[in-house]
Amino acid sequence: MANFADSGFWVALAQIISIDLVMSGDNAAVIALAARNLRGRQRHQAVMLGSLGAVVVRVLLTFVAAELLALSYVQTAGSLLLLWVAYRLVLPARRSEPGEEVRERGLGEAVRAIVVADVVMSLDNILGLAAVARGNWLLLSIGLVVSILLIVIGSGVLMHFMKRYPVIVILGGALLGYVAGDMLLSDPAWQGLDWVHQSWLHNSLPVMLAAIVALFGLRRPA
Repeated sequence: MANFADSGFWVALAQIISIDLVMSGDNAAVIALAARNLRGRQRHQAVMLGSLGAVVVRVLLTFVAAELLALSYVQTAGSLLLLWVAYRLVLPARRSEPGEEVRERGLGEAVRAIVVADVVMSLDNILGLAAVARGNWLLLSIGLVVSILLIVIGSGVLMHFMKRYPVIVILGGALLGYVAGDMLLSDPAWQGLDWVHQSWLHNSLPVMLAAIVALFGLRRPA
């Protein structure tokens, strides 16, 4: 049972909400990128399904994130997956004939992109939540509720601005590229290599991948 009179409970809750703010920003950006070209009901479905998927993924990863991150090549694979998702999300929308079948594929692809990106990006961050909560499921539950609100509201706000300022799409994709580069260099498989620990590499590789993703997003549709 939680001791609400204990200052430690409120400190831990404040820490969890702070972590949620950081985590949910990435998730909201992914959802907004994936759902921005959908219309009406399907856009709302993508946001809700993506938000639900993000929360379910975080619950599951609470139990296995530490073990997964200790395995070699897991973060490398996640980095490559995230780069692929970023590439797909920033591509300019192609014109297609209107039809129900096309719209369904658009919704399915958006939800898949959201879930894949959330799995990859949540591995590191979920460890912070678990460490702060220390098995207190009330704290974790409150954190999850806050996450849902932040993700749904944040993705809606971002989609609004993406429509008005398309450059935000490029910046969102660049963010995913940057995260992918940072994740790649954190893989235990490469930690025995001296050159991996060079500060110039840690400063330049994430920026380079962010720039590459942004360049793909700047291409004009055929």
